[in-house]
Amino acid sequence: MQNIRQLIEAVYSGDKEMEKEEFLGIFSEFIGQLNAGKIRAAQPDGKSWLVNQWVKKGILLGFRFGVLQDYSINDSFRYFDKDTYPLRPMTLEDKVRIVPGGTSIRTGSYVAPGVVIMPPAYVNVGAYVDADSMIDSHALVGSCAQIGSRVHLSAGAQIGGVLEPIGAMPVIIEDDVMVGGNCGVYEGTIVKKGAVLGAGTILTSSIPVYDLVHEKVIRSEKGQPLIIPEHAVVVPGSRPFTRLPFAAQNNLYLSCAVIVKYRDDRTDDATRLEDLLR
Repeated sequence: MQNIRQLIEAVYSGDKEMEKEEFLGIFSEFIGQLNAGKIRAAQPDGKSWLVNQWVKKGILLGFRFGVLQDYSINDSFRYFDKDTYPLRPMTLEDKVRIVPGGTSIRTGSYVAPGVVIMPPAYVNVGAYVDADSMIDSHALVGSCAQIGSRVHLSAGAQIGGVLEPIGAMPVIIEDDVMVGGNCGVYEGTIVKKGAVLGAGTILTSSIPVYDLVHEKVIRSEKGQPLIIPEHAVVVPGSRPFTRLPFAAQNNLYLSCAVIVKYRDDRTDDATRLEDLLR
């Protein structure tokens, strides 16, 4: 694997020229390792997360070397994409439950045994979805997003993706997180284990989070990701915008997120629905 990493780094930087056929041999092994979960775009590093920039570079090289291919089944099902990124090959041995109805899992993503995917859903290249998680209808797992074990992404949840800039942190959803319907988590936000996001919660690097329990404001500072604490229960909120007189005169409000409590036994009971669906 170290040799593949060195080659990807060299080709990406322009220090080494490579013909497409030669590159595809390396890329095939690289994609196989991504599909198997043996390499990933980001990984836990103690209490924090480490971005594997070389993995992102390998994914981007796949787009650079790929050419458009017609994958259409018939005149009613038209599908065109880079020949380096077909759908991920799946078999019964993967032990992933994919309910019919329009779900796509792109190659170069890892989906662990026990994952349930309801239609339609989309898992993009570089994503990592760990064991026993559920991806509900109309949910997106964006490029390089990292989803932990026993996570529930409810209907309409959007987990943002990132390939560039290379060093940017992807969205991280840690173990045992409940993401409510129509939530949006973007811009490298990290949701720590056991947290609950109420329906409609939007988290980005520019949206402040008001922790009512500890009476503090959580923000993304100096290029660091927004981090939602462990077991926090977060709901959508709003705050008055008084910086400009016109906004104050018209009682305008801006979006925010609010931590109303930290997870307890009653919250756990409310998030066990997915166990009944397995």
